[in-house]
Amino acid sequence: MLKQLLFKSVILILLCFDVCLSQSILEVYEPPHIKSVVFKQTDEQQFPLVAIGTPMILEFDDLNGDEKNYYYKIKYFNHDWTLSNLLESEFIDGFDNLRIENYQTSFNTLQPYTHYRLDLPNEQTKIKLSGNYMLEIYDEEGLLIFSRRFLVYENQANVTSGVYRPRDFQYYNTHQSIQFSISPEKGTYFRDPENQVHVVVLQNQQWENAISGIKPKFISGAQLEYRYNEKIRFEGGNEYLFFDTKDIRITGSNVSLVELNRLYESYLSTDLLRRGYPYSYAADINGNFVVRTVLGNRDSAIEADYSWVHFSIATLVPPEEDIYIYGKFNNYNLGEENKMYYNPALEIYEGILLLKQGVYNYKYVMKMEKSLDLNGVSGTHALTENSYLILVYYRNFGIRHDALIGIGNTSSFEIID
Repeated sequence: MLKQLLFKSVILILLCFDVCLSQSILEVYEPPHIKSVVFKQTDEQQFPLVAIGTPMILEFDDLNGDEKNYYYKIKYFNHDWTLSNLLESEFIDGFDNLRIENYQTSFNTLQPYTHYRLDLPNEQTKIKLSGNYMLEIYDEEGLLIFSRRFLVYENQANVTSGVYRPRDFQYYNTHQSIQFSISPEKGTYFRDPENQVHVVVLQNQQWENAISGIKPKFISGAQLEYRYNEKIRFEGGNEYLFFDTKDIRITGSNVSLVELNRLYESYLSTDLLRRGYPYSYAADINGNFVVRTVLGNRDSAIEADYSWVHFSIATLVPPEEDIYIYGKFNNYNLGEENKMYYNPALEIYEGILLLKQGVYNYKYVMKMEKSLDLNGVSGTHALTENSYLILVYYRNFGIRHDALIGIGNTSSFEIID
């Protein structure tokens, strides 16, 4: 009897271990003393999606300001973000686990910090394959501090896409459907596309509500057609709210009051629940932020200061769900830092975040017990401007990795009825 119990226990442990290995890897969010993580191409687009050999930049601040040593490692993943079984030498030309040597201390700021910058590729590290990668940052004790995804692509397929209103009247005014076709390079074709081609669709370059596991609806010659009305459907959401602290000393866009204590305190205008109200267009940057200062020599990397930004949203009847401040500023993480608390005396939710000077997009989201309602506070509209990114992976016969062979971009700015 004892032997049977031991045998069953061993089998259960092995099964759990196998499940853990097969699960997709998620990003590790930075601790409170690491701020303003920016991972981008050389322009302001804060989504590291680059062609092989194209430069990208990781920047972050350490508020401890003590010039610690940080190291970077790179891992390679399959299309579904499960860890690949490739050797490091198969996807990296050179080495990783190297120290980030480019760092500077802040200049003339109330909040001291050390600013770190990593350029990829560099003389020691070059990327060899297209596909999914994770960049991990470790401290000098070997502890993982945070990680960020990045994508490398090659041009071996063309993607034609558009945004449509759903045909189902129930979703006509609230959702957006994405339809697209994929064509391989001229003179080539996909082998076993239903099993070897994998597609992921992202709204506003966010992984939280990504749609994957989509098979082509039909195949026309070498072209794959994804003409679904329901399978690739997103809530339109609403335009992001924003504020501007480029000049931290004065009130600006959506900043109603500024105080100077040990650090500057920026009080934003109180927001309202937008759910149930008609749609109103407002230009935004789809949840992103841009670090910027108009003071000093305007070197935002080391001269932009930090301020305590006070958020508030008015509601007479607080919902049962928790409300969070949501945006690229913390990689869309939901933690105690950006959780809001209800003030019954003022009938508002309040939250406070330490943020670097710049222009920020944000929204409020509701977290239920087992799910996240991205638009429960802001409402959802089919006319909302959203950008969509289509990622096409292909594992051809004879190769052992999921190559990112094509990308497609489209916007709902001119939604098709």
